[in-house]
Amino acid sequence: MKTNNYIQTNYTPKQLKLPIEIEKIIDFSDPVYSFCEIVDLIDLSQFFVVKGYKTYRPRYSYTKLLKIVLFSFMENGYLSLRKIEKSCKTDIRYMWLLDDMKAPSFATIGDFIRENLTNTIESIFVEINKVIFQKEHVDLDHTYIDGTKIEANANKYSWVWKKSCIKNRDKTFEKVSKIIDKINVEDLELMNVKIEKRSEYTIEYLEHMLENYRKTCCIEVEKFVHGKGVRKTSYQRKYEKLSEYIEKLKKYAKHIEICGEKRNSYSKTDNSATFMRIKRDYMGNDQLLPAYNMQVAVCDEYIATVDVKQYASDMDCFVPLVEKFNKQYGKYPKYPVADAGYGSFNNYIYCEQHNMQKFMKFTMFEKETKDEK
Repeated sequence: MKTNNYIQTNYTPKQLKLPIEIEKIIDFSDPVYSFCEIVDLIDLSQFFVVKGYKTYRPRYSYTKLLKIVLFSFMENGYLSLRKIEKSCKTDIRYMWLLDDMKAPSFATIGDFIRENLTNTIESIFVEINKVIFQKEHVDLDHTYIDGTKIEANANKYSWVWKKSCIKNRDKTFEKVSKIIDKINVEDLELMNVKIEKRSEYTIEYLEHMLENYRKTCCIEVEKFVHGKGVRKTSYQRKYEKLSEYIEKLKKYAKHIEICGEKRNSYSKTDNSATFMRIKRDYMGNDQLLPAYNMQVAVCDEYIATVDVKQYASDMDCFVPLVEKFNKQYGKYPKYPVADAGYGSFNNYIYCEQHNMQKFMKFTMFEKETKDEK
């Protein structure tokens, strides 16, 4: 007699097994444990402002969002928001960091970074450093300083040169003086009135002078003629020339103000960027490019302080970096070590004033010590 073999097929090889503990699946040597060991020692809630209004839906935990953002950048460096969102849905380490919280979307992560981390990320960086430095007994007296130029996200042909603006401004001053001479001789001499000439003119003075000239000579601006084939009066030509020079001086004054005292150039598409030479010259013509000077202070192989400046020279970046180091850690480094790019008389005086040793060569050190006499 033939017997039938009944084989049950109501199962799958990927059946759910309970209980599920994600922590046991993650390898014990994974860096996520070291990351949480440091971050959990800090009260991260102090960096966030709780919003008073209700959203009538479960709110994402800012602390957990900060953890996944910091961990993703720690693991991968610069990472897109969509990749972070994907990791929250597929990577068990991110699921463990979220701790049963729903995986956030890329828009939620982006809003969190813009609204909450723009002004607080530097304070979070310092607090994490303090925990690491105390745990690892990092020596803050020996600090190694160096910098690099990073190209800005700006048009490389949008330069404005401060020296060129000053030169053109001075030429415009001379042209204004010539117009004033013509007005004094041709229009105001019979009235016993004279406009004062100066070597330099302020915008306010020229605007006030132009208005007085209009009132004194009874110039009717609304009757000015324009277009091809029309004949302008002498008053109109002088008035329009002065107005044109005033607009030019306003433009030059704005450019010089944006450059400031320590910069010689800036980019029109990114006013904070300065044109300087960078190491990666992909143009191949030694062209100046819009960039920032990023400075880093390292203690026992840990990045202690990061600063970004607009100055092309490292000499001008030394004092702000050390002052920022003092503000963050409450002390000046006793041995600030840097290359010859930072060596200057002002920086040496600054080190003496704050009881710091001068571990910086001056610019011509190699030439003066190695050249044959």
